[in-house]
Amino acid sequence: MTSWKSNVREVVPYTPGEQPKTKVIKLNTNENPYPPSPLVGKAISNIQLDSLRKYPDPGCSILISALAKYHGFDEENVFVGVGSDDVLAMSFLTFFNSKKPIFFPDITYSFYDVWADLFRLPYETKALDKDFKIVASDYTGECGGIVIPNPNAPTGVAEPVEFFENIVAAHPECVVIIDEAYVDFGSKSCVDLVCKYDNVLVVRTFSKSRAMAGNRIGYAIGSKELIKYLSDCKFSFNSYTMDTITLAAGVASIEDDAYFKEKVAAVIKTREWTKGELTKLGFTFPDSMSNFIFAKHESVKATYIFEELKKRGIYVRYFSKPERISDYLRISIGTDDEMQEFINELSNIIKGV
Repeated sequence: MTSWKSNVREVVPYTPGEQPKTKVIKLNTNENPYPPSPLVGKAISNIQLDSLRKYPDPGCSILISALAKYHGFDEENVFVGVGSDDVLAMSFLTFFNSKKPIFFPDITYSFYDVWADLFRLPYETKALDKDFKIVASDYTGECGGIVIPNPNAPTGVAEPVEFFENIVAAHPECVVIIDEAYVDFGSKSCVDLVCKYDNVLVVRTFSKSRAMAGNRIGYAIGSKELIKYLSDCKFSFNSYTMDTITLAAGVASIEDDAYFKEKVAAVIKTREWTKGELTKLGFTFPDSMSNFIFAKHESVKATYIFEELKKRGIYVRYFSKPERISDYLRISIGTDDEMQEFINELSNIIKGV
């Protein structure tokens, strides 16, 4: 008898950073150390309970309108989803249906190969160079699509807009996705490329710079044709992907631009201070333009530091694979007090070896 298991779609799932249940200094999942705008709290508290018995607006019109106005685009250029993971997954499903491989870096956001495997899409990873930079010449061959984060994760390395424009211009036959989850922390957005090329999709999130990882808001900006195809796929999958409370919270965040910029600047300032302190302790790292630092100690193993920090109630992220990064730790930027305690404990660990 044939087993039902022969019809199961098996995949190796994405592994998110650990979410500890006890109170710790949590520097392992790149969350913003500051709360979202007070306007977000006000918007949530103003939601009428009766409104929750009704389905939310499937077109997410209030949020799309706010995002379009903020970025200077028409509403038809904007797509929203439940976090950028939802937007990216829909994008893979919509645009990467060629028999040719998708290109993305070998060291990058580890959900890309999960989606490719889930949707049965061929792909090729392109090795970063010794400085963890993307090699542009690796992206010149025929392919079924390209996805690259800018800045990249977990390295934090950013590339200029011209770097991505050359890739987009060289591949009119496929869609190029630029994943800008961390772009607000010091690098330049590629969103203006949307005005020049109909095959580029810029994907962003509220989870990092807008401190709303708990709300799950992601969005994409692209040509009207790209967005229509993406929306058609979304509505064929689930019409009601964003709830009423989240829509209101997202609009409120967009409306408080001063608060947003103030908190982003605070994270950047703390990041730069942390870079200096890590250097003093014997760490090296690529120059991060994100809200994390990808660091390696000159003599102490990453696994040892990781476990010792955990004993002290400080969580950072360790990646055992691929082997090239097995001596690195990804350290999210917390508040000034959190980073000072982190550096103090890290110093004690290094000195005790």
